[in-house]
Amino acid sequence: MGKKSLLWGLLTFLLLAMTGCGGSKAVEKKQVTITLKVPTLEMVCVTDPHVQEAYAMLQIATKDFAAQYKDADVKFNLVKFALTDEDLYVRDCFDTENATDILYEDFFNMSTYVYTGRVVPLDDIIDAQWKQDISANYWKMGQRRGRTYMLPYLARQNTLAYNKDLFHKAGLDKYFTEDEEVQSWTLEQWNEIMAKLKASLPPNTYGVAMYARNDQGDTHTMTWLRSHGSTFFAQDGKIHLNTPEGIAALRWLKTNYDKGYYPPNCENIAIKDCGRLFWNGQLAVKMNNVQNPKFDDSKLGLVNFPSKDGKGMVTSFVTGFAVFDNGNKDKLKVAKDFLKYFYHNEKCMDYAAGSLPASSKVTEKFKDKIYRSAAFVKNNPQVIDFMGETPNWRGIRNVFYKQIQDLFRGIKTPEQVAEKLDADCNAIIEQASVKFHE
Repeated sequence: MGKKSLLWGLLTFLLLAMTGCGGSKAVEKKQVTITLKVPTLEMVCVTDPHVQEAYAMLQIATKDFAAQYKDADVKFNLVKFALTDEDLYVRDCFDTENATDILYEDFFNMSTYVYTGRVVPLDDIIDAQWKQDISANYWKMGQRRGRTYMLPYLARQNTLAYNKDLFHKAGLDKYFTEDEEVQSWTLEQWNEIMAKLKASLPPNTYGVAMYARNDQGDTHTMTWLRSHGSTFFAQDGKIHLNTPEGIAALRWLKTNYDKGYYPPNCENIAIKDCGRLFWNGQLAVKMNNVQNPKFDDSKLGLVNFPSKDGKGMVTSFVTGFAVFDNGNKDKLKVAKDFLKYFYHNEKCMDYAAGSLPASSKVTEKFKDKIYRSAAFVKNNPQVIDFMGETPNWRGIRNVFYKQIQDLFRGIKTPEQVAEKLDADCNAIIEQASVKFHE
């Protein structure tokens, strides 16, 4: 009996020891660090007034996710960068320890990386409920070749905003509307408006925003260049501005510059400079985000960019998430799991309220608090596809604004600028190495 007891005791000890070791290994989690990068993007959030930019929203979401995640110990390296430093923080970090695992930003910048083969399609994590909640138009904006490379979170229309006080001083009250619609004016009306603003505005106050210091103004300038009927792209996807319609639009911009409708020397100023002028009452019409808590919103009107048919046009941007494959399966799994968590988490999705949410559910829930949501929804038919499926949009933006600078400085004629824009932009397209993630 003593020998049997001793044997059983020894066996029990060994089993416990083995179980202890095995148990220790079983509960030991992998350490996974996810680098999530986001440019400086302002946000209006009605559910949390402390969230005033995307970085703050992501700080909360990543912390909450890591606290409840069971499959690994996750640490987020959250990196914020200036929009003008995009290449430095994303493309230049490929194959380094600082490589991006998740990117949150506008798709018009993000799309370029899809063609590098670094961005993974995310259709495998999109369930039916999720798919139904987000408009098909928003999904389409983040797709290439029928596969989804960006999960839409926010949408916005880049209309124009005008200061009604300055319009009133110029005798332009007839253009006001009683509701919050996005208006559309013909080219003839635009010419009248700019001429009257120029004649009536006080010194150091200007009619219409224009800027060409860097590539941040390109999308707006490209929209102005469609004003006289240019399709901007040819059927083969190449830039096609060296046409009567493209040249007419370039000539119109140069004429407006020479007449003093824009802030002086606008080839040397940036979008933020025009924003400061507008909110300071020194600019009658500006582009981009029209919300400012310090400005009386009743004094703001919204209007589309002019089009030849008079119906107006507007660009629409979708902001959301992309996942990069850096050769680490653990990082790839955690990155996708974070997005599944984010899009099925009510708190995370509700942060979009204040801007235009991609989620129909959130839009309906907060429709009374979302800035002019009914007007933007009604204006959807005027949205244009401003970038097509160009494989190197960032490359195009890097060369485009330089020709606009030459136009305003008088270095090149509208005809020469149109020819050079086609040549330089299409060279970028032809040189693009197109590779999709398999």
